[in-house]
Amino acid sequence: MEATVLIPAYNEEATIRQVVQVAKGAGFPVVVADDGSRDSTAAEAARAGAEVVRLPENRGKGGAIAQGLTRVETPFVLLLDADLLGLRPEHLLSLLAPVVEGKAEMTVGVFQGGRLSTDLAMRLTPFLSGQRALRTQDLRQVPGLEGARYDLELLLTRHAKRQGWRVRYLPLPGVSQVMKEEKRGFLPGFLHRLRMYWEIARYYLRALV
Repeated sequence: MEATVLIPAYNEEATIRQVVQVAKGAGFPVVVADDGSRDSTAAEAARAGAEVVRLPENRGKGGAIAQGLTRVETPFVLLLDADLLGLRPEHLLSLLAPVVEGKAEMTVGVFQGGRLSTDLAMRLTPFLSGQRALRTQDLRQVPGLEGARYDLELLLTRHAKRQGWRVRYLPLPGVSQVMKEEKRGFLPGFLHRLRMYWEIARYYLRALV
């Protein structure tokens, strides 16, 4: 197989198993980087057939991906969020094809027709999608990858622009994800979302200086 699916995950026991199963069903080896989860995320991922890399403490999405990359041996890598809903094997194949065929250096999956809340967020900020395909070596060479947290997708988007990569945004029909407010309860989830947006804004402002 030419590509590995790499999934950073933090406390995603409710959804990680089905995401791994879809990736395995598409024929891909799967590495789950468990970012210091306090629930059974690692166990659920392993039961679904993933190779699990466990980080002793939460390092953020970039740190988890960097650790997971140490187990990736294929020339291409597919990044997926651990809380996806409605994912199907054909979504992964469509993301990977343009990169393998040399038509793009990176593809970005955009939710479409899943749920109104996630569709709207993706329509406003498609560059923040965590569903991507690219060459493994290109991902390894992204400066600042290991220290990125909520700003990871913005980091990848900016790096692609600086490098002159061809980036294709592709629809993922019927796909959505579990909202922070659903996972944590409305107020804790809302506060978590505000912190996430603050870190993204801080990275964006820092990059302008």
